[in-house]
Amino acid sequence: MRKICIATGTRAEYGLFYWLMKEIQSDIDLELQIIATGSHLSPEFGLTYKQIESDGFRISARVEMLLSSDTAVGITKSIGLGVIGFADALENLKPDILVLLGDRFEILAASQAALVARIPIAHIHGGELTEGAMDESIRHAITKLSQLHFVAAESYRKRVIQMGEIPDHVFNFGAPGLDHLAQMDWIEKEEMEIELKMKLSSPLFLVTYHPVTLEGKNPADSMSELLLALEYFPEATIIFTYPNSDTGGRILIELIDSFVSKNQNRRKAFVSLGQKKYLSLMRIADIILGNSSSGITEAPALKKATVNIGDRQKGRLKADTIIDALDEKESIIRAIEKGLCKDFQESLNTSVALYGTGNVSKKIKEQLKVFSLEIRKPFFDLEFRY
Repeated sequence: MRKICIATGTRAEYGLFYWLMKEIQSDIDLELQIIATGSHLSPEFGLTYKQIESDGFRISARVEMLLSSDTAVGITKSIGLGVIGFADALENLKPDILVLLGDRFEILAASQAALVARIPIAHIHGGELTEGAMDESIRHAITKLSQLHFVAAESYRKRVIQMGEIPDHVFNFGAPGLDHLAQMDWIEKEEMEIELKMKLSSPLFLVTYHPVTLEGKNPADSMSELLLALEYFPEATIIFTYPNSDTGGRILIELIDSFVSKNQNRRKAFVSLGQKKYLSLMRIADIILGNSSSGITEAPALKKATVNIGDRQKGRLKADTIIDALDEKESIIRAIEKGLCKDFQESLNTSVALYGTGNVSKKIKEQLKVFSLEIRKPFFDLEFRY
């Protein structure tokens, strides 16, 4: 029985893994192993490992690595602790393949430990660009440490090959997060209002804003501009989800809490909603705001308008449903007004999503079952043209 180990460090990443974990769990030829790390184990970020367990999964190992600090030094030390913790976890579990997703610093730690332990890595969501965040460098580094690649679009497949990866090992199945849209047991608006204990009046804004880690600008300044823009829409119902445990994230949480406290009838903030509530809210929202990848991937598939703020997602493929805005009050206000206008809302119905149509997790699982466990890989040279 082939042992497939999935490492997850955040609520969002787990949401993208969910259906793949279900596929592996139900396959008699595979054994699912799960390593929970990062903010999953942090009370400050909601102890979201409990959601994993309540969904029917058994956590095989826990890697404590997250320091109570969001400075550059604190994050760097967390990576070091993660490498040490993953070294022990991988030695104990001895997986045949380690599956990683995306570009988080927790996952960089896991990939380093797997490299030295000679465990093949399958990487999901490689080849993408996020020019405003250090995540981009982390993502490309994990690509070079991996043997098997599952990308979300054809241009990303080409980019991974451009980085010297073997074409036969790079598969474009689309974004696994879209599997939810076909299989989700949606929470309807009336039930959501009961669960959140608030009226979800229109216009409804769903906001997730993370620190932009490669900018010299203080992330608090950008968040303040966003909150000033939101003040311009006093009639809006606004739901926030907290930022990730990135450099500068804690000050953003303080600003969000202060903003919400001024109008608790129309504003609420959540450490974590979970994938079901989050996507169900997205499905009934009028505007998705912030700089989360969910506004780039899932929101267009749900025919929802996204106001994408700043440079964090710069370089990613963007559907016509996405309106880019500077991290400045007036630019954000104009973008929201455009997203709310009747013509733009009507145009959403004919928009085309760019990251596939779902049914991704089963395809990934089938490749994990048959992929060679050979660690060594040649560098694939493209034909050079001058």
